[in-house]
Amino acid sequence: MSILQVKGLEVALGGVEVLRGIDLEVDAGALVAIVGANGAGKTTLLRSISRLVPIRAGTIVYDGRDIGPVEPHLVTRSGLVHVPQGRQIIPTLSVEDNLRIGAGSLPGVAPAEIEARLAAEYKRFPVLRERRQIAGGALSGGEQQMLAVARALMMKPRVLLLDEPSLGLAPQLVATIFTSLRKLADSGVTVLLVEQAAVMALRIADYGYVLQNGRIVMSGPPTQLLEDPALVSRYLG
Repeated sequence: MSILQVKGLEVALGGVEVLRGIDLEVDAGALVAIVGANGAGKTTLLRSISRLVPIRAGTIVYDGRDIGPVEPHLVTRSGLVHVPQGRQIIPTLSVEDNLRIGAGSLPGVAPAEIEARLAAEYKRFPVLRERRQIAGGALSGGEQQMLAVARALMMKPRVLLLDEPSLGLAPQLVATIFTSLRKLADSGVTVLLVEQAAVMALRIADYGYVLQNGRIVMSGPPTQLLEDPALVSRYLG
């Protein structure tokens, strides 16, 4: 059963048409990858879903509700949480303070619940426990990405939107991050992953969409997409 539906989505930024009639569905508990080259519109698509940019046409339905007119902070509070490109942690604050800010962005979270969430994220990412008193800006790129994901998870999302988590990371760290995302989806959190590292993303996904020039040009099970030589050479190479 789908938890997120996008239908006929059109977005123009600065008078330039960026998204052209996007249709996609994300099933609850699935990891769905949206892949494509730079400039395909992947980041704009995620920013549209999290309501950070205006839409010209179409609908975005989350958990049965049209969130087109909903303010971004209310979208986050409803359980749809966006980890943007560039991580956007607070570099001068410690790892632990960054995590606490994640939970603190939601109203009415009891102190005991925050401690329980901290413990869960330290268990998920042991390196963050080791670095918990270190400033976020002193972490490696891979550690900062783990922190960005963990901070989002402190909000207990139902759907996690991730924009290019592999950006700037060594292949070994990318594999570590992607393994964590697969485990996260297996635990029941829905993940919508935007990635330029297309083949690696599709290998961990349940379903994939290929975006080119603001349009979905192909979709299907990852095995089907990866076994199409023409598709790989034209869109995923």
